Amino acid sequence: MDKKTILLADMESFYASVETSLNPALRGKPVAVCGDPALRHGIILAASREAKAFGIKTGQPAWEAKRMCPWVHFVHPRMQAYIDYSLKITSILEKYSDRVLPYSIDEQFLDLTGSEKLLGPPREAAAAMIAEIMVQTGIRCRIGMGENPLQAKMACDRFAKKNKNGFFSLNSETYSGLVWPLPIEDLFGVGHRMRRNFHRIGVRTIGHLAGLPREMMRRRWGVSGEVLWLNARGIDYSTINPGAAEEQKGVGHTATLPRDYRRREEIELVLLEMTEEVCYRVRKQGKIASTVHLYCRGADFDFPTGFSRQKKLPRPAAAALAVYPTVQQLFREHWDARPLRAVGISLTGLSVFHQLSFAFSDRARREEALTGAADVVRERFGKTSLFRASSLAPGSQLFQRAGKIGGHDA
Repeated sequence: MDKKTILLADMESFYASVETSLNPALRGKPVAVCGDPALRHGIILAASREAKAFGIKTGQPAWEAKRMCPWVHFVHPRMQAYIDYSLKITSILEKYSDRVLPYSIDEQFLDLTGSEKLLGPPREAAAAMIAEIMVQTGIRCRIGMGENPLQAKMACDRFAKKNKNGFFSLNSETYSGLVWPLPIEDLFGVGHRMRRNFHRIGVRTIGHLAGLPREMMRRRWGVSGEVLWLNARGIDYSTINPGAAEEQKGVGHTATLPRDYRRREEIELVLLEMTEEVCYRVRKQGKIASTVHLYCRGADFDFPTGFSRQKKLPRPAAAALAVYPTVQQLFREHWDARPLRAVGISLTGLSVFHQLSFAFSDRARREEALTGAADVVRERFGKTSLFRASSLAPGSQLFQRAGKIGGHDA
């Protein structure tokens, strides 16, 4: 099989970089993007290079960042601006390849295989991308290159970000010598909990993991363990398929709650509001869903609790009246009555919606008509123009989240 040329382009401190691009007066100053300090969202979402020099990092509370750097400039997040910049960067990268796959709002994969005659050596093409993104957006881009997406990701995260030119390359021949000496937590896919698991069995470097038998990893941690073993050896069978991003398999919404939610009634109210939002987004696609997935995360960081469960709907639907009873059933069956910090709902198994036939009951057709009428009102006058009376009760998040993107102001 011919070797591929895969690149991962990552934008440095993306949210903070967008803010300094929009407001040049912030350039060269410590900048931290964070939500409302009065709520749980008062945590650092992004920090500029100057802020990181003081030890400020993503996930810290705003008060702690202020203590580390009293003159840090706090900026409220503007999600629509970040989305616009991300799309602009995508359009720049698409000049170099027709195989561009956004991985996150600030990371994008490119497949440059076979483009040398058109673009020159990949290293030169990467340098051109970095320069053009800087000129067009004012954002510093770092690029990792490899023979597969995993190698490109490791090259970018562990090496390119530390290079002045913002570029680094890994391949099957150099991977072990450069990557294996790194600590196990530097391997893509290894979080804090998995690091503790590896430390318990004496695995402290990526090379230690690569030396373990593959079957041992599969027996102990299943498919996830085998994937980590492959990652340690630089093996990745995935490909860059831009169509995968367009063929959305599901629609979901996850929210961090502004406080620990303890009462069942308040939690179920938020779940009802989220069900309304997710169902609306499915309807906007002209589709219906066959499966609902519910995610709940406990409030205790030291002793994580929660659950993630899914269930088939009695019949495919995209109306909250039809979907919420299954959400409520999942919640009541699996919630352990401990406080929750975050909840999420997603609908999968999407298919094209067809108008209800006369074979369905009058009630089903009335519910469909009611849902359609409500959509028209909300689209014209806003999300809060028509709502359930229950959203006036304590715990509701409808009004706080209306007009926000990803939980933050647009």
